[in-house]
Amino acid sequence: MATDTATAIFEEHRSVLMGVAYRMLGRVADAEDVVQEAWLRWSTADHDEIRESRAYLVRITTRLAIDRLRHVQSRREAYVGPWLPEPLATDFGSAVPDTAERAVLADSVSLAVLVVLESLSPLERAVFVLREAFGFPFAQIATTLDRTESAVRQLAGRARKHVDERRPRYDVDPAERRDLTERFLRAATGGDLDGLMRLLAPEARLVGDSGGKAKAPLRIIESADKVARFLVGAHQKGVPGAEYRLVELNGGPALLVFSEGKPDSVFQLDVADGRIQCLYVMRNPDKLASLAD
Repeated sequence: MATDTATAIFEEHRSVLMGVAYRMLGRVADAEDVVQEAWLRWSTADHDEIRESRAYLVRITTRLAIDRLRHVQSRREAYVGPWLPEPLATDFGSAVPDTAERAVLADSVSLAVLVVLESLSPLERAVFVLREAFGFPFAQIATTLDRTESAVRQLAGRARKHVDERRPRYDVDPAERRDLTERFLRAATGGDLDGLMRLLAPEARLVGDSGGKAKAPLRIIESADKVARFLVGAHQKGVPGAEYRLVELNGGPALLVFSEGKPDSVFQLDVADGRIQCLYVMRNPDKLASLAD
């Protein structure tokens, strides 16, 4: 196979490979490293022996992601404060015209789901991602993981049950989430305690991720009153040269805050019954680098 042809085939499937790697690892940089390694292996492979390019590339990427996940899990045990997935800019655009498919892809990359996936074993996570997010048949997943189809079905059942039990039952209507995000922006940037209290569910939670590299709560804040008062206090301290943008991250609306031209923080809401149930705040500069202009 000519080099140009091999490159074209790889680029055709790059978005799928990146999607698999990111959902497996929760970090853009780690996912990019895995996809780059997959390219190196693809570029030196005997293409005449490969019957299905997409299946081959997904198999390489998944196995590399499993190896990387096993390696980084030990680092996450020493992470300072709560760990959240790295924000990912998502714009499915015309590449995913079907509304139902868009909803599945958006849900599978949401912070709520990715946080739950962190508690799965690497193999369970791989099976869940390949089956639930991308709809691969069990037989192909079995080949990808070098397991029997029966074993893969068992892994899928355990993973599905675990995710169903632990994932929050939040609404995913994009219009409602965007409206609440805009209202949250007005209340938070205005230091409006009463306004925030009206937006927050009584049992609302705030999960901050700084990795010890920026100011953020090292423990989860619980209750609307405590969350609202924390946000008002943060507003009073201010952000130098603050600029606020509504963007789409992880399949839903989010608030991206810049400080003097650099990404400072990301706020994303989980919503149910018209109120904010959970507020994710990401401030680790390493995880915000990919959102820079």
